Amino acid sequence: MCGRYALATPLSQLPKVLLERMDHEHRTRYAPRDLIVPGEPLLAYRSDQSGPEASLMLWGLIPGWLKDPSQGPRPFNARSETVADKPSFRGSWRYRRCLIPASCFFEKGRAIRRIDRQPFWLAGLWERWLGSDGSEVDSCTVLTTSPNQLVKPLHHRMPVLIPQGFEEAWMSALDGQQLRALEPLLSPWDPRGWEVVSGKDNGQLSLLSALQS
Repeated sequence: MCGRYALATPLSQLPKVLLERMDHEHRTRYAPRDLIVPGEPLLAYRSDQSGPEASLMLWGLIPGWLKDPSQGPRPFNARSETVADKPSFRGSWRYRRCLIPASCFFEKGRAIRRIDRQPFWLAGLWERWLGSDGSEVDSCTVLTTSPNQLVKPLHHRMPVLIPQGFEEAWMSALDGQQLRALEPLLSPWDPRGWEVVSGKDNGQLSLLSALQS
């Protein structure tokens, strides 16, 4: 499960492929965030009709077929083992995969991060809801998988992470055999080069009570 994460990375240290596609407004409004929770807007990297782009989306996927976005669940996580079959996710799994930059994610008051403190990609799916009045809402969910040995003592699920260099392959619209070729990326990732620290050690003193809930 991934229900809280941070993007405390300075603008200049964001992944290069994302930074290059952030327009002036994105760059001006960007600010590092120590805690991001479901229901809030987040920064993501996706491929739309015009190609790869930086985008702001709500965390909690709103299916495109939903008549009223204020009704029904807004899943902030999706099990990678079942996304190809579930109606809420299978269209996004085929055509609308995205990447969400993070500096760490949280479980049980602990922060899981790279030892070198570099940002990394959470694997996500995104959807665009269109209202009858012409309104649009872009939303997303984070894919999860079974935990590796680092995360297992904290939770029975963890986010899927996409290695740098696989951005284009991950976001491409695929189907059939090509889509199945992505399945190895959904497996538990290698914990070498990662660490678990307390929220206090990660500079989250004011957030510990929220993280432990």
